[in-house]
Amino acid sequence: MPVEFSRVGDGGELATAICMNAPLIQVWWALLDTETVQHSTSLLREREQIPVDRDDGVGSLILNSRPTGALAEWASEKKLDAVIWTALPPRYNGIEGRIPCAEDAITYLRTLEGEKRAHAQDYMKKVPAEFNTPYRKAIRDQLGWEC
Repeated sequence: MPVEFSRVGDGGELATAICMNAPLIQVWWALLDTETVQHSTSLLREREQIPVDRDDGVGSLILNSRPTGALAEWASEKKLDAVIWTALPPRYNGIEGRIPCAEDAITYLRTLEGEKRAHAQDYMKKVPAEFNTPYRKAIRDQLGWEC
């Protein structure tokens, strides 16, 4: 999936988001044992603190007998009934959908102080090291963050 540290989160962190400007990276997935896709979506909204009235916060794909497309074919191979994911878009300077360039991301993180800076650093440390994106490399190199 094309994922990058491209969403300024509500807590100040530079969060990962599906980003059309990002290279493909290996992502992780897990089974969720629920009765309905709606219940699964509700649980994901709760975990990610996405308001119910926000239509674009969670993506879903329900499979049928003829999977078409990369995601559907992958899910079919895994014998999944459906796939859900956090679908919050990139966000920069308060603009939903705006993708920060690497320099913007570095500049933003440099402006953080105190608890917000500590939170942003902690967030990046918690993201699996396998998510070794170009922005993460730039943050490590230019800011000296251990992430």
